[in-house]
Amino acid sequence: MARQTSDFFVERLKAWGVKRIYGYSGDGINGVLGALQRDEGSPDAVEFVQVRHEEMAAFMAAAHAKFTGEMGVCLSTGGPGATHLITGLYDAKSDHVPVLAIAGQAEVTVRGASYQQELNLDRMFADVADYVQEVGAPAQVRHVTDRAIRVATANRGVGVVILPKDVQDMPYEEPKQAHGFTRSGPGYSAPRVVPHDADLARAAAILNEGKKVAILIGAGARGAASEVEHMAEKLGAGVAKALLGKDVLPDDLRFVTGAIGLLGTQPSSDMIQGCDTLLMIGTGFPWAEFLPADGKARAVQIDLAPEMLGLRYPVDVNLHGDAAETLRALLPLVEHKSDRDWQHGIVSNIEKWRETLKGRALADAKPVNPQRVVCEMSPRLPDDAIVTSDSGSCCNWYARDWQVKRGQRGSLSGGLASMGAAVPYAIAAKFAHSARPVVALVGDGAMQMNNMAELITIQKYWQRWADPRLVVCVFNNEDLNEVTWEQRINEGNPRFDASQSLPNVPYARFAELLGLTGIYVDDPAQLGDAWDRALAADRPVVLEVKTDPDVAPLPPHVTLEQAKGFLSSLAGGDRGGASVVMETARQIIGGVRERL
Repeated sequence: MARQTSDFFVERLKAWGVKRIYGYSGDGINGVLGALQRDEGSPDAVEFVQVRHEEMAAFMAAAHAKFTGEMGVCLSTGGPGATHLITGLYDAKSDHVPVLAIAGQAEVTVRGASYQQELNLDRMFADVADYVQEVGAPAQVRHVTDRAIRVATANRGVGVVILPKDVQDMPYEEPKQAHGFTRSGPGYSAPRVVPHDADLARAAAILNEGKKVAILIGAGARGAASEVEHMAEKLGAGVAKALLGKDVLPDDLRFVTGAIGLLGTQPSSDMIQGCDTLLMIGTGFPWAEFLPADGKARAVQIDLAPEMLGLRYPVDVNLHGDAAETLRALLPLVEHKSDRDWQHGIVSNIEKWRETLKGRALADAKPVNPQRVVCEMSPRLPDDAIVTSDSGSCCNWYARDWQVKRGQRGSLSGGLASMGAAVPYAIAAKFAHSARPVVALVGDGAMQMNNMAELITIQKYWQRWADPRLVVCVFNNEDLNEVTWEQRINEGNPRFDASQSLPNVPYARFAELLGLTGIYVDDPAQLGDAWDRALAADRPVVLEVKTDPDVAPLPPHVTLEQAKGFLSSLAGGDRGGASVVMETARQIIGGVRERL
């Protein structure tokens, strides 16, 4: 039997180092699946992981890229299978990680005929992809595959290869050494990107002149942890972390202020607002209200993506370069500051904030305070644990109450902030690092949206993992909680039951039906033991906690307008539990008074 074009395609993926594909089958991509099947016995066979939905496959590919530094790969049939990929691909695009999407398509012979499942996929993917191409002939597959992977890897973005059904099954033909053909090859090595000496000198001058230096890091600083730490020590600075950079530095470093922004800490907010010099490293942190006012601070920014430079703040010196390489070149030019009053003040604020966090977590709630869920988890996590979070109010507790240890990893849908990413992220983390324990923090809205189905994926594969521990912690508050609080505080509206109420689903019992372990907690005194049991289990666990929806995910500082909005929601007859809502009102009003 002649080698089919799909066989060559799989061989080419292997030449590029692809080891795993997350996807779902369909007749439009059956040729590639057949090639994967024929290759199953080879020593470097590509593993195919069957998900419940193509969107989850794309999320897993993005998470694979985040947790390994390699390109993630996802696969779908054409038509609706391909449309399902879009959300997860935008997650990769927004967070600057490389992903290859492989999509089937109707036969070339019916293109343009409004055939079943025929969509103009190249147009559909055009915005999300750095490179997208539909293949029309076997000789085209070679350069389209090479280019899609190379562009996605180099640009840290999305590449898409669209393969019509009939092309997959055609005998493969190498491109000829002739006019009208092109012959490409695999392979890419990232360059060493470092700014010019003159620009480094200008940046060092600004940092040396600063009296109150703040550092803000994101995911782009991940490979530069030791350099960031050294820079903070020399400058007497504090370090705040954008959400995607939460795991870059451990939280027990005395000058690390924690997360910044709506989900951030008071020490981070105070430091950034009080600094006279700001050094931003590998971050696209979006919220302008948490950065200094124009002209209040001089700024230096380091980023490997030139399109992100000077985008969030009017920066004095933009340094286009790899974070670690650039910091190594910059550090010898930076003077050690002898005055440590600024940093000592930051450290003092951090110590006070930790007591505040502890007090908030231990405050009474009905029945369980959601902050306490993560507060109890944090010290129990092994040093090599990986934590994922969904979007929603659980992300607040991930950002603030999880105290990252050195060696731990964590991530979530950052720029896109999509619901439904925590469990697929956790699954990808287990496939990438099967010997490490993984925890997913998930709201009940995201569980009902799509994450419950992916528990079936966990059930299908968990016995392959070297360490079976994967804990899906569900915050069951019967409420789309983050939006509920946005309605209250930002809009001044009472909770809208029609849009916010969720049915009460027995998540732990559902896990048991699948053969997993289910643990249910509705008493805060049981939380510690529940986490111990979950982290010692011999199989994946769904830890369902009945949490109080009326514990507010407050920003680090509440504005007067937000306080007015919340009080307006109370006047409008908000249904929230009176005692907790009034405690929230006390915190909000007290916080505003402190700032007046």
